[in-house]
Amino acid sequence: MSDTGMWLALRKLRRQLTFWRVVAVLAIVTALALVVWRGGAPGAGGAHLARIRIDGFITGRQKMLDLIAGLARNKRVKAVIVRIDSPGGTTAGSEAIYRALMRLAKKKPVVTVMDGVAASGGYMVALAGERMFASRNTITGSIGVIVQWPELHELMGRIGVRMQTVRSGPLKALPNTFEPTPEAARRVLEDLVRDSYDWFVELVAKRRKLDKETARKLADGRIYSGRRALKAGLIDALGDEVEARHWLERKHAIPFDTKVVEYRPRSSLLKELGVPGALAAALRLFGLDAATGRLLEGRSGLDGLLSVWHPEITALGAN
Repeated sequence: MSDTGMWLALRKLRRQLTFWRVVAVLAIVTALALVVWRGGAPGAGGAHLARIRIDGFITGRQKMLDLIAGLARNKRVKAVIVRIDSPGGTTAGSEAIYRALMRLAKKKPVVTVMDGVAASGGYMVALAGERMFASRNTITGSIGVIVQWPELHELMGRIGVRMQTVRSGPLKALPNTFEPTPEAARRVLEDLVRDSYDWFVELVAKRRKLDKETARKLADGRIYSGRRALKAGLIDALGDEVEARHWLERKHAIPFDTKVVEYRPRSSLLKELGVPGALAAALRLFGLDAATGRLLEGRSGLDGLLSVWHPEITALGAN
């Protein structure tokens, strides 16, 4: 073969190798994307337990609601373990997750395992479990509803800024940041908070089999350790996922060694590969995670009532 012929053959070979390399990369990316799109549950071919996580600020995202609905239809899923590590969130969002889990519980066993924090809306979600577990030092309770807003009108007045408003009615768009809150508007908000609170208390009484007066005494906003929550009847047992699986074996004859597959809501490939996770770690390092968590969820603000526990301290130390 001449030098020209050999050069042409090598050039053709290089093109072929480049083509197949590109094909291989695209195949890998496609496979990863499919795993993410299907909810991140690879290897879930046979009968198994499903694990889902309710973490951080609860907003009732549609992707999570879709995931829960999908588990109800999945005949391979024999039971669902819900791991909760959340201080709560919007009252409506927490209620949406609770109701979705209750619909799921009509089809298959659901147990809830409360990790570091399952307070306020996080506790509301946990109430959907047929059996509720918590660690001895889980922070739970904080049963109640709040609505908050800042008032900056005095500060704005000092710097010579005034906000002009034209409204269709005396209570429209109140309260807001830019003017004092009229007493009538405050009374409307108090009625709204009380109505939501009463519903929350009734839910606790019903799910925990407590009389309303006892439930109301427990629902004064205080937090409980897992041990004290057990004494108060707010949970069923102390334990983690291991105890939950033993209970599923005893109660529903699901063998303890049944494979557990973790399901996650559909997300972007970059998020699945950990880019936002690294960003979230950096935010936690500088104490900015609470302020920016909802921005990472694609939300610029939160409207409505909140069922959330948010103290100034971020953790309890153990020395």
